Amino acid sequence: MSSQVYKKSEPFTHTYSIVARDSVTGDIGVAVQSHWFSVGSVVTYGEAGVGVVATQSLVNPAYGPKGLALMAEGISPNDALKTLIGEDEGEMYRQVAFLNVKGDVATHTGSLCIAEAGHRQGKNFSVQANMMLSNTVWDAMAKAFETTKGDLSMRILAALKAAEGEKGDIRGQQSAAILIVKGTATGNSWEDTIMDLRVEDHEKPIDELERLIKVQKAYDFMNKGDLAMEAGDSEKAESLYLSAQKLFPDNLEMQYWYAINLLNNKEFDKAHPVLKSIFEKDNNWRILTGRLVKSKLLVISENELAKVMAL
Repeated sequence: MSSQVYKKSEPFTHTYSIVARDSVTGDIGVAVQSHWFSVGSVVTYGEAGVGVVATQSLVNPAYGPKGLALMAEGISPNDALKTLIGEDEGEMYRQVAFLNVKGDVATHTGSLCIAEAGHRQGKNFSVQANMMLSNTVWDAMAKAFETTKGDLSMRILAALKAAEGEKGDIRGQQSAAILIVKGTATGNSWEDTIMDLRVEDHEKPIDELERLIKVQKAYDFMNKGDLAMEAGDSEKAESLYLSAQKLFPDNLEMQYWYAINLLNNKEFDKAHPVLKSIFEKDNNWRILTGRLVKSKLLVISENELAKVMAL
């Protein structure tokens, strides 16, 4: 990174964030909220099998890719962060956190970050904040992460909620983001990214982020159900589709594929009322049903198909 001091073009992203690791799965994540448009596009960085970075305050985005590159070489978060801080004449304005796949963390809160500013490290995590209304924010975030049960996304979300519970950013709320990647890379980027969600501009970005996390988990069940259906394991597919519906009960598509799976299992009495309700709400699903036969995603007799189409 070339030497530099604060420039007016640098994003004014005062915020609170967390970098964290799930000690059970090895997944690693970073999340943020700020009164700034599209905060995730400048603050959060991550690479499966390497680590995650949060770079904020008067943001120098180079800490993200350069920090990941150094950690990919096996350099510790502490040494990587020291190297980059040493090359940045504007380090007094920066707030940065690095975490690697081992859960090692390094955090820097520059001396000229706007109060209230600070950070707290713990086992497998670091929380940091600047321009907060209160200096209680980072301790509340740490406590929430350490005491919340659930997967990494739920624990990270709890930390963000705790920050807002302490009134968070002195300017209020606007955008939020969460990025979770695998601790061990497969080499396939589409498999290595577990969650990558952004709320770019919203009155209550954390509430919206929570909703999106729930929706993604529902669709994760749907995707697994589709794979099970493709593999011919209809019982597993039905279980996965039902799990999706529990998270997102009003979604017609989730109900639809569950019903299609029932048809493939020849459980017509269970499938018909579900499909009838869906068709009454949106006839396009009826049209789609006929097309599934040609694609062999629906395998039923012409007689049974006729009964379905007449619902």
